[in-house]
This record gives sequence, C-alpha cells and structure tokens, in this order.
Amino acid sequence: MPLRPAAPYSLSRYATAAVALCLLATGCGQKKPPEKKPVEVGVVTLQAQDVTVSTELPGRTASTMMSEVRPQVAGVVQKRLFTEGSYVRAGQPLYQIDPSLYRASRDEAQAALANAQATAVAAQAKARRYQALGQTEAVSAQDRDDVVAAARQAGAAVQQARASLQTAGINLRFTEVRAPISGRIGRSMVTPGALVTASQTTPLATIQQLDPIFVDITQSSAQLLALRRALAAGKALPASAVIRLKLDDGSDYPMEGRVEFAEPIVDPNSGTITLRARFPNPDSLLLPGMFVRVVAPQSVVPGGILAPQQGISRDPKGNATALIVTKANKVEQRTVMAAQAVGDKWLVTSGLKAGDRLIVEGTDKVQPGDTVRAAVIGRGK
Repeated sequence: MPLRPAAPYSLSRYATAAVALCLLATGCGQKKPPEKKPVEVGVVTLQAQDVTVSTELPGRTASTMMSEVRPQVAGVVQKRLFTEGSYVRAGQPLYQIDPSLYRASRDEAQAALANAQATAVAAQAKARRYQALGQTEAVSAQDRDDVVAAARQAGAAVQQARASLQTAGINLRFTEVRAPISGRIGRSMVTPGALVTASQTTPLATIQQLDPIFVDITQSSAQLLALRRALAAGKALPASAVIRLKLDDGSDYPMEGRVEFAEPIVDPNSGTITLRARFPNPDSLLLPGMFVRVVAPQSVVPGGILAPQQGISRDPKGNATALIVTKANKVEQRTVMAAQAVGDKWLVTSGLKAGDRLIVEGTDKVQPGDTVRAAVIGRGK
C-alpha cells in the first residue's frame, strides 16, 4: 500500500519540540557576567599648612639716583673726557670748557686783592699815627675819626677782593665739568666746539645709579583694603616684605628685593597705591624704565589646604569640584572653593580638609559612588 502523508499537526509538533530542545541547549550554555573590578586611581593625601599667598603686580624700574649734568659757566666745550655708556665715579672730569676768560678773571681778582691789601696797610699805618697825635691834640678829633674809618674801609675792601678772587677761582674750576654722582652715563648731548651756558635747558649728559635699583609697584586700593581687613580679622598673618621679579620675557630675576615704603595717598585717576621696592642690580640687568611683574607675598593663611590643580575640575555651572576617595573606598564628589592658584596648586578654602584623599589620576575613569582602589602617589604639601 502507498504511504500516506503525515497529518499537518504532526509537523508542528516536531517543530515545537526542536525549538524547545534548542532553547534548552542554549540555556544550559549561559554563564554569569564577570564582576567589575575596582578601578585603580592615584590619590594625594591633603595636609593643612601655613600658605603664603602671593600676587603678581605690575611694576616699573627706576634708578635710585639720577643726575642731569649741566654746565655752571658759559663757554665753548673743548673736550669730552668720558666714554658714552661707561661707569663714571663722582668727581670724575666729563667735559672741559675753554678756561681762558675765567683764568684771566681769576688773575684780575688776585691783582685787585693785592691792591686792596696794600691800600689797607697804608690806611692802617696812617690811622695809628693819627691816634697817637690825637692824644696830644695835634690833630682834630674829626680828622682822627676820618682816618680810622678809612682804615676800616680799606680792610673791608680786602675782604671783598678776597671774595671776588674766591668766586673767580670757583668759576675757573667749573670749566672742568665733573660727575656729581657715580653711575652709568648715557650719550653726550653736545660735542666739542659747542657753546654751552649756565642757564641752558638741555643737559650735557645724564648719569643714573643702577645698583641698587628701584621698582615702583602699583596695587589696587581695593585689594589693599581687603588684605588689611583680613589681617584685622585674624584670617591672615602678615607676610614677609621680600619680593621677587619676573622679567618681560617671563624669566625670573635671580635676586630678591624688599619693599621699602608705600605712598600714603591713592591715585584718584587709577585708584591704585604705589609701593617702592629696592633690588640689587650688580650686573645692570635691570635698566630704568623696564616693565616687570612683581611676585609679592600678601599674607599667610594659617592651616590652608593646597590641592594639585589636576585634582580640581569645573562642572557645567563653573563651580569647582573634586573627587574624594572615602574610607570605604567609594568615590565622593565635593564642591570646593578654590580661592587662587599658588604655584601649581589651588588654595582651597572650603570643601576639603586635612586627611582627604584627592583623586589626581584616573578621574576620567570613575564616577561618584564607584568603588576604587586608591594608590597614594604623594602628599599635598
């Protein structure tokens, strides 16, 4: 007999059984997902310490002494006796003005003094004789008094002639123009052959003392007022007056300076106060008129927290945040107050305390609440 096809429901039953067997085989092969291992992060243990808060202020250099060399007598410049740009000492000859007329004036004054002295000798001798004759009444009292007065006038003329000789000698010395101070001399504004006068406005040259050198610093009066209030409230301690310089190219000046005084008034145009500091300048690296940045300590914050900058970030609202590893090795996010940068760290005034473990490496791999394995890489000093 021919075979009959199986009933349709038989094929459906076989398909259902095959699917069941397949699902059973698949279920038997499943494994549990592996547990997530704690991420290793680098942390810094924060410490409390006295933090010196410094600020960068604009400054400008100025010579400690400056003198414009000017002639004190009129005449023609014969010689220039210095090298432009060199160091000169006080009293060193710089220019020679033609001394001929002044030498003649001195000789004339000297002759006038000799004449006055001779006249005085004769007048005094005559006065002595008249005084002797007056005792015997050989001459009248009036004649005696006139002769004595003439002798005194002759003595006064001697003093006058001596003063004139001294003036002539001073003017003769002034023909040799000397350096009034020691320092670096600039270019000469006159050449030999130039006519100079005692009342001219143009200096012959300018001498500036460069070692030490002044730095005039400008600070906002508002900043100074806030600092004084913090000092009065005990929130800060006074800092040392020793300061440092940053040159225009960003490099550090190798020597320290010291603040000497502050102006007692506020500039009404800029609202700033000028402070003056003195810096040693043995190599003349600093020149008058240079713009510099002054790193000046403002105050000392007792018990301050310095946090590495890589451990502080900003949220979308701009608030400073930090990730901390708790004692349970959980990540905790905190909002902190980063007052200002101190070197490569932030001075944190709230949100962190001594002993906190701040995450500085691996912050992009963890989220608040994650369990981590903390590896101490340093201490917050």
